[in-house]
Amino acid sequence: MKTAQRKLLTVICEAKLERRLTAEIMKLGAHGYTVSEARGQGSRGVRNAAWEASANIRLEVVCESAVAARIAEHLQTRYYDDYAMILFSSDVEVLRPEKF
Repeated sequence: MKTAQRKLLTVICEAKLERRLTAEIMKLGAHGYTVSEARGQGSRGVRNAAWEASANIRLEVVCESAVAARIAEHLQTRYYDDYAMILFSSDVEVLRPEKF
């Protein structure tokens, strides 16, 4: 089994950003993404999605390191000051690397 190294970039943020972020990450070089609902508690309090204004999403992108760095820098510069958002990355091994 042959695998290739990629980055898994995970963004947890306010759900109201979904359309904007997905469009931006595609323009920054991602080939795709996965979005799911997220709940939890952090520095900005409980985000339990009990009402739309407190809903969070988890947006995940598997991509090459350069693309992950570009996306991370863009999100940090544009959104960190004004929105509840965290971002982390990890190394992953993928099959079918041409998809990422």
